Amino acid sequence: MPIKLKGSCRCGAVHFSVESHAPVPYQLCYCSICRKTAGGGGFAINLSAIAQTLKVEGEDAIGSFSAEIRGDDGICERSQAQRRFCTGCGTALWLFDPRWPDLLHPFASAIDSHLPRAPEKTHIMLRFKAGWVDPDIAANDQSFEDYPEESIEEWHRRHGLWVD
Repeated sequence: MPIKLKGSCRCGAVHFSVESHAPVPYQLCYCSICRKTAGGGGFAINLSAIAQTLKVEGEDAIGSFSAEIRGDDGICERSQAQRRFCTGCGTALWLFDPRWPDLLHPFASAIDSHLPRAPEKTHIMLRFKAGWVDPDIAANDQSFEDYPEESIEEWHRRHGLWVD
């Protein structure tokens, strides 16, 4: 049975809960969108949860942001991903992408529930990291210039951390 994650914003206007099979905060994203909207340390950590289980208090205090993404070819497109945040304090809450309607990606930084420690970390989108960021990549960590092929579910299953 999936575990319930509870989260909130800094000012207390928004509280939410969502169920997750994959609750380990292991994947650090260094892309400019994550870094600038949720990553004070130069990265953000998204978890994975079941979208249909989301329950929200304070929905009127939630804003949405869809970033413009410039490809290597110079073409700029609006992302379909919707980053939700508190309009009162700016806390990044979760990301939802309608291309994967069953999934919701809460930001680990907004979760108030206990989260397990990761046995290793995966550093992604390193080609976009800020120049001032010196990633702390341990010997058993994985690192990728872009996205890894292994999904969040596959990572959790490989480590025996998938919660049925």
